[in-house]
Order: sequence, then structure tokens, then C-alpha cells
Amino acid sequence: MATKIYHDSDADLEVLNGKKIAVIGYGNQGRAQALCIHDCGMNVTVGARKGGESWDLAQADGLKVADIPSAVKGADIVMILLPDEVQPRVYKEQIAPNLKDGASLEFAHGFAITFKLITPPKNADVIMVAPKSPGRMVRQTFLEGFGVPSLIAVEQDASGKAKKTALALAKCLGSTKAGVLETDFREEATSDLFGEQAVLCGGVTALIEAGFETLINAGYKPEIAYFEVLHELKLIVDLIQAGGMMHMWDSVSNTAEYGGLTRRDRVINEESKNAMKKILEDINSGRFAEEWTKEWTVDLKNMKRLEAEESEKEIERVGKEIRRLFERKN
Repeated sequence: MATKIYHDSDADLEVLNGKKIAVIGYGNQGRAQALCIHDCGMNVTVGARKGGESWDLAQADGLKVADIPSAVKGADIVMILLPDEVQPRVYKEQIAPNLKDGASLEFAHGFAITFKLITPPKNADVIMVAPKSPGRMVRQTFLEGFGVPSLIAVEQDASGKAKKTALALAKCLGSTKAGVLETDFREEATSDLFGEQAVLCGGVTALIEAGFETLINAGYKPEIAYFEVLHELKLIVDLIQAGGMMHMWDSVSNTAEYGGLTRRDRVINEESKNAMKKILEDINSGRFAEEWTKEWTVDLKNMKRLEAEESEKEIERVGKEIRRLFERKN
């Protein structure tokens, strides 16, 4: 059976009329979603730390702002759009004590619920609207009159209207114009973590760095290596995103296609696939979540060390110089 894709006709904004919506967090997703929902005519209050950058930015954007406890009090829908590592503490200290009976809790990622870092009250709807795009693109696409695709999920349906609420929020983001797919919190959280670690963030950066180092160690100029393994990657990804793998193969030279198809299994082979399976096992078993939550207790010490090491690599230095070539001169 084909997966149902929800569009505008499947979502009713009337579900949100008269509701007080608190958006907790005003970062990447929080800002974009709060502005889009506000532009749809809904009653939005941003919960932020008074005097902080987010507070000032939300005010400058013309939104109502309050400290988190005040924003949560009386809210019918509380959207928790804080970073994963902040959510459990803020929920326990500032959200839970002020949560209205029967209020809906909404998330953009299933991590905290899936790995039981937040335990909602039984009388709360627990829903998710997860745009498949960074916040900047959510907002930009909305302003262009369209939207990015989103996933929705219902973990608890205390009111009997949880799915309708999720679809209405997705419609406020413009996502029902593009298409909305239904999932569950665990599927979203675990697949998202896997994609980030094995392919999108971890896998692709490791592949780029390995290719760069291979060329450098063989005596190639760093600038040439950068162009070949990093700069042109966007062109290839754009082709794949626009029309799929075959569109990309049809767009590159026959030499590139033959070489890619006949050599790629030497790089991504059974050993690579077994490593991916192990990554997925670590995610599904909760081992990654346990490791990541321990990292929070040491103020992300290990992550900051790895960031520092990454920033010192030759590919980063060369990249800064190359990117200057593409800056528009006034």
C-alpha cells in the first residue's frame, strides 16, 4: 500500500482558532515556525530567556515574547523547539510545572520522547511536526508561497484530535502544499539519527576528507584536491535532489558515469554496510542516546574537542581560500 501524503484539503486551520500557542526556543526551527504560524493568524507567544539574544530577536520580529514559565501558562499548544540537549532540563524545571491540563506538547524531533528523556502527562496530546529542511528554508519557502515537506506523528492522543492539530500546524508552515507524511516518534528519531551519522553529516564529511587526504598524500595540490572532492559535490547533490540518481548519471559525462558505477563498491562495500548496521544498532538499542546524554553532563567537552580538531584540518584552511574566489566584489 502506498504511503498516504496529506495536502491542504486534509488539514483544517480552524482546529487552531482561539488556541494559545507557545513556541519554546527561537533558534533555527523555532524562529521559522513561530513566524510562519503567526503569519497564519494564530496567537503565538515565544518563550525565551529575558534579555537574551532570542528574546530581543523575537521582539524585533514583532512577536509576543515572555519568559518560558509565563509563555507556557495557559497555553493550549506548547511547541518544544529547543536543542535536544536542553529539552529535558527546561521541560522539568520550567514547562512541566506550568503546563495546562490537557495542553498539547509538540516536538520537531522524536529524540526526547523516544528515549524517555521527557515523560508527558497522560492527559496531554503528544505530537510531532518535523519539517524536512533547516529552519531557514522552512521560512523562505513559506514566504515564496509554498512549503517544505514535513513528517507528522502522534505519540499520545488524549483529546482525540491530536492528528488534526499536527496537520493544522503543518499547514501553517506551508508543508501541506508540498506534502506531509505520517510516521511515529521512534521511526523519525532513529532514522534521522542514522541519516545524520552514516550519510548526511558523518558519512559524507569522512568521505570528503578521505578523498582529499588521498590526493594530497599522492602529491596533488591542495586547491586541486579541494575542487575535486568538495567544491563540486554540491553540483552532484543538486542533480540527485532534482531528479534522482539516474538524472545525475544522465547529466555527467560517460567517463564519470562508467568510472563511478564500476568503482564505487571499492569505497562503499560490505565492510562499510556492516559499519552502517552497527551505527543503526547503537541507535535502536539506546546506546547512542546514553552516550550523547552523558556528553551533556560534561558540557559537550568531547564534541568541542572534535570540533577544534576538525577546524584545524588542511581542508578547512584551503576551503576558506577557495571560497574567497567566489565572493562577489563590489
